[in-house]
Amino acid sequence: MPPGTPVAHASALLAMPASNRSELTAFWFAGQRESGADVQIAASQFDRVRQQWSAARFVVNRHTLAEQLGFGVRRLGNPVAWLDGQGRIHLFVVTTGLGGWAAARIVHLRQSQLNQDFAALSFEAERVLPLSWLWNKSFLVRTAPLALKDGGMVLPAHFEMGIKYPVALRFDAGGDFLGMMRISSRKHLLQPTLLMADESRWLALMRDQSLLGKVAVAQTLDGGQYWSDLPDLTLHNPDSSVAALALAPGIMFLAHNSLPKDRSVLDLSASADGRNWVLAQTLARGAAHDEYSYPALAWTGDSLWASYTDKRQAIAWQRFSFAAPIR
Repeated sequence: MPPGTPVAHASALLAMPASNRSELTAFWFAGQRESGADVQIAASQFDRVRQQWSAARFVVNRHTLAEQLGFGVRRLGNPVAWLDGQGRIHLFVVTTGLGGWAAARIVHLRQSQLNQDFAALSFEAERVLPLSWLWNKSFLVRTAPLALKDGGMVLPAHFEMGIKYPVALRFDAGGDFLGMMRISSRKHLLQPTLLMADESRWLALMRDQSLLGKVAVAQTLDGGQYWSDLPDLTLHNPDSSVAALALAPGIMFLAHNSLPKDRSVLDLSASADGRNWVLAQTLARGAAHDEYSYPALAWTGDSLWASYTDKRQAIAWQRFSFAAPIR
């Protein structure tokens, strides 16, 4: 944690190119409290040689961001990161002006310069993503983009004003926004995470705010052009974010809170098809009111990495190796 910041939440992991001195970059938001005026986007990098995380530092603050955008930014929230074909980091950050998270917008930032020096890492605002006629409000990000064969990506997001529904935002290889597609017709789902079974068949696993309390599912069979709802997974979802990652055909992982009512247990489950899941590892287990939540997953260095919010006080991480290589 950066010095003097007692609260942390919503980490994102970004695997770095093999030529980079860092194996992984982590982003999260931190400050005195969630939604506080002092909240900034923090970052740290895992050094390949030293096998250590760098001292955390802030890389985005609301005042500089407001100057770049030309209007006020009241608070900062979830960051999501993506690396384009040139090795430049793109950040998508939730921001608000008047109103709470339901009035949030997604701001797209690009790395200011291609420089491997973590101390020089900085970002410039591109724009607010043009997603809604209502001043582009009430769209938020949370989970990692899905990389595409053409070098572009699909960024999961959701709408949150009144009703809640998930969407998929498509970007080209340079990071330019191409369009949006709604994922589900249901009105109480948010924070989708995407799994690619093959180039055509993808799954979206989602947080459910209804009384059903399960991980919700939608599917596309044509590479994201059309989505349809599927029956929920049997896994519990206590109104909490999940994170999924497909490493290869038949090798999928899901980080999720597994109790029906609280976030005191965070599990890592495995699946061959994205529909049937078995426990692979318990990431964290605490007392009834402890919180281990908002996980992120990444694959780099022949390892599976997981990060998550640890009691809202810090970001925890774990790394897993495999007995057989994954290709």
